[in-house]
Amino acid sequence: MSQSLSKTPATPPPASSSPAPAPARSTPSMGTRLLARPEIGALIAAIVIYIFFFAVAPAFRSAEAFSTILYASSLIGIVAVGVGLLMIGGEFDLSAGVAVVTYALTAAMLSYQFNLNMWVGAFLAMILALFIGFINGFLVVRTGIPSFLITLGTFFILQGANLGITKLVTGAVSTQNVSDIQGFESAKGLFASTFTIGGVSVKITVVWWILFVLLATWILNRTRTGNWVFAVGGNAASARAVGVPVNKVKIGLFMGVGFLAWFSGMHQLFAFNTIQAGGGVGQEFLFIIAAVVGGTLLTGGYGSAVGTALGAFIFGMTQQGIVYAGWDPNWFKAFLGVMLLLAVAVNLSVKKYATTRKA
Repeated sequence: MSQSLSKTPATPPPASSSPAPAPARSTPSMGTRLLARPEIGALIAAIVIYIFFFAVAPAFRSAEAFSTILYASSLIGIVAVGVGLLMIGGEFDLSAGVAVVTYALTAAMLSYQFNLNMWVGAFLAMILALFIGFINGFLVVRTGIPSFLITLGTFFILQGANLGITKLVTGAVSTQNVSDIQGFESAKGLFASTFTIGGVSVKITVVWWILFVLLATWILNRTRTGNWVFAVGGNAASARAVGVPVNKVKIGLFMGVGFLAWFSGMHQLFAFNTIQAGGGVGQEFLFIIAAVVGGTLLTGGYGSAVGTALGAFIFGMTQQGIVYAGWDPNWFKAFLGVMLLLAVAVNLSVKKYATTRKA
């Protein structure tokens, strides 16, 4: 009895010093990560449209036809790169279409009327493009008026000035032929030349388009400026609160659109030697459609340069595919309207699904 009472009670095992393992967080699947990419919807649409026209239009299948499609895509795609970045930043530019013509007219008339080298005229037109882009951005950030209204006003100003000044200076609604002006041929080599690959002629604008897309992609994904663009478009007030220079970013994006509009205008000038003052109206909607079809949200903060390029490629394929198929080209505008509505619905649905899966 005494022995049993004198025994030391058993010591409980020491508690483990390491905390209980946290529940494992689920890693998004490959499919979810792909759906989160802005350009995935445009990629699928581009593949489907290409297969469709490849099947119904034999002329669509040649290498020459593909080169023509790329050229048509680049004419929209170059400016659409800048418009897409601006839309990711939460703003619009409705003046980009007529601005292309404005800068071409400026270079042509300055060089012709003042007997300037074409490079000088092109440089002065570039300064004007950057200045108008700065004014658009400055008015948006200083007045608080929506960019839709600011650039709509710029659209009408430039449209009227294009026609009025051209008629005042030249007596007509187009510029004189500038192909004999010094510097024309070298400038044409940069902006409007053609080279051959495997016997197929390719326009230099296709190369510039690809380079601009790569540059914009690098800026968005690899630089602090790219992070600022997404932040400003997502929530400008929050971005400003954490030190993002919101005003500078927005003004810079408008100037970027101006630069690319100038570049496109130089191509038109050196490709055709003369410019019609009434051109460019309606092109601004094609730039916006290319960005939206490519996955850029109208609300800002979401999109990609690659997606915008795919949207422009869809435009080029459809424009040329309808011709190669022998259909009435008037259906093209109806197709653009349908594509815009579908793109907005699909992009919102895909983004919502991907966000839900991540959560």
